[in-house]
Amino acid sequence: MHISNTTVTRRTMLMLLAGALALLGIVTMSGWLAESTRQYSQAVGRMTAIRVAAGTLLSQLQDAEIGQRGYLLTGDRQYLKPYEAATTAVDDTIARLHGFAEGEDAVASDILDRLAVLATAKRTELAETIALMETGRRDEALAVVRTGRGMRLMDEARQALADLITPADAQLAAQLAAMNGQARMSRWVAALGGLFILLVVGGAVWIVLRYTRDLVQAQHAIQALNDSLEQRVAERTVELQRANDEIQRFAYIVSHDLRAPLVNVMGFTSEFDSGLASVRAHLDRQPPDGDDAAAAEARRAATEDMPEAIDFIRASTSKMDRLINAILALSRQGRRTLVPEAVSMQSLLENALASVRHQAGELGCAMDIAGPLPSLVSDRLALEQVFGNLIDNAVKYLDPARPGRITIRGRAEGDRLLFEVVDNGRGIMPQDHQRIFELFRRSGAQDRPGEGIGLAYVRTLVRRLQGDVTVDSVPGQGSVFRISLPKTLTLSPETPAHEA
Repeated sequence: MHISNTTVTRRTMLMLLAGALALLGIVTMSGWLAESTRQYSQAVGRMTAIRVAAGTLLSQLQDAEIGQRGYLLTGDRQYLKPYEAATTAVDDTIARLHGFAEGEDAVASDILDRLAVLATAKRTELAETIALMETGRRDEALAVVRTGRGMRLMDEARQALADLITPADAQLAAQLAAMNGQARMSRWVAALGGLFILLVVGGAVWIVLRYTRDLVQAQHAIQALNDSLEQRVAERTVELQRANDEIQRFAYIVSHDLRAPLVNVMGFTSEFDSGLASVRAHLDRQPPDGDDAAAAEARRAATEDMPEAIDFIRASTSKMDRLINAILALSRQGRRTLVPEAVSMQSLLENALASVRHQAGELGCAMDIAGPLPSLVSDRLALEQVFGNLIDNAVKYLDPARPGRITIRGRAEGDRLLFEVVDNGRGIMPQDHQRIFELFRRSGAQDRPGEGIGLAYVRTLVRRLQGDVTVDSVPGQGSVFRISLPKTLTLSPETPAHEA
């Protein structure tokens, strides 16, 4: 099934949105997991530090006690070094424990307070026995040891440390379990997110491949249509050319066939006029007094009715002759071979205006060319006929109610040129803007000489020059005839036609 551009765009946007949401979810989840892992790591570090500090405190108390026992047994002060180092570090270790346990529950704080008291009591007991030993009262010092007070203090200290370490170990295990759970969750999130992104990418690739396949098929179809279309256009062009040639030959033949009887009518009309002149001469020699009614009627027919009929016949045949000439002109124009050449439109139109300047001056009409006009490559004779007809019409249909003005201007529009013939004449009714380009059609009052062939001739020539002609006109204000032409006339290969 063919996928439209809209469908591809919509699906691609949905895929991109899904991928973006998946990435956003992965990033959000990763951020949350990282923050949770950081908090768990801090908690684990704190619990580990408490446990290590508690073990250090117990070791320090034991070192102090061992140093005391060695000194009491041997009297060698070397054994007091561990004692002195341990008793000095106990306060720092307890302070560290207080710092690690800050923010914990009240039970931990109570245990640390109890440990501080026990540590102080143990150090007092140790210091007492050592002081007795140093004064030579060794038996008294041993007696203090034998009371078991130091052992009880150590046991209480061990129990307090166990009470502190046991919940710390439990909390440490819980934190480690939570971290392991989050690590598993991170792996699942990464795996599922990666799988989803792969699905999104795969779907997008599938859509693109399918759309590309449809495009390739459409291009092949279009190419096939273009190939067949070019052939059909060539065939239709040949047929159209043949039809056009037949129409032109038909118009040419009809014009010739019409001219033969027209010449006969005109000849017999002259014969009839000559005969009528003889009749009038004979009647003029007869005295009018003896005329009866029939003779009077004959005299009136010869002097009034028949001359009027002959004038009407001559006027009609003259009009028909002009129409036949117009048809012949159009037929010959369609058969004439165009000759593209470089044409200076400035010079061509200056000459066209000069040819009617005397007539325009008598009518009080000003004519000018607005600015330099662009040049082109086209058929010079056809251009002269086109603009000559337009300028003649502009002069012919000036409005006597105001001074006339005719302006010609031109400009380039891409690869085409636009020329305008602007006048302030009497204008053309809107419904006649297209009809005036048809053969034998005229607009407005028929008070000017002409047969309605000039603009039809203009349109035929402009189309042969691969251009177009339009009009914009307002009655009582004037008209603007616009002619669009290519900068360069390109003729397709054709067999030159010669006038018959």
